[in-house]
Amino acid sequence: MTIKKQLTITIFLLAAVFLLFEYSNLDIAVQDLFYDKTAASWILVHKKNSLLDILFYTGIKVAIIIFGLAILFLYIYSFKNSPKGLILKEYRKGLFIVWSALIIIPLTIGTLKATTNTPCPCHTKHYGGKYPYKKVLESMPKEITKKFKCFPAGHASGGFALLSLFFLFKTKKNKHRTVFGALIIGWSMGLYKMLIGDHYLSHTVITMLASWLITLILYIASSMLHKPKRQQSALKMVKGQRGQ
Repeated sequence: MTIKKQLTITIFLLAAVFLLFEYSNLDIAVQDLFYDKTAASWILVHKKNSLLDILFYTGIKVAIIIFGLAILFLYIYSFKNSPKGLILKEYRKGLFIVWSALIIIPLTIGTLKATTNTPCPCHTKHYGGKYPYKKVLESMPKEITKKFKCFPAGHASGGFALLSLFFLFKTKKNKHRTVFGALIIGWSMGLYKMLIGDHYLSHTVITMLASWLITLILYIASSMLHKPKRQQSALKMVKGQRGQ
């Protein structure tokens, strides 16, 4: 499947999934499974410095940051004229995509979170909070001045950014393995936040699809930036001839 087809399908899926959740009560139906109304508490009770917090929140965020720095180092090293640098040169384009994705995807999702003004489940009256349930396209009552930053899922964006590893590896087997691994990491982060009442299902699904869409765009951008030297020289000659 070509990148253009993947891009088109991803955009369509992103729009379709957004509308599905926006015009249905699927989020509430799923989230109710994680909330004990009798005890008025979530399946998992979030506690700072707990083992779960270290594994699925703080720890995994630190691990992804360290991984991103390692990718950046390898990308820079790929420009070095040495045996190892020459080997990494073959992966330069993929390294650039992964490094860029690990920065741009969380930043993009974070920007969306800051503008959608959508409450988390734990904020809503339905789950013992103080505020009304609000979907993305709905307006918050004017008397409520508090700004919410819960849509889409920012925490899981770091995990789903690892989908970009698909473009780093060469064989189909390794590509599929990395996608599977990235989905496990992304969903483990997303489900953790759902289980403690911080996100609805739609928040995580939208983040996953948006992350893949951004990754495809980065692949196109990287293809333009990392053209083979012969191709770049040919383009310069064509441009020179046109200018004469």
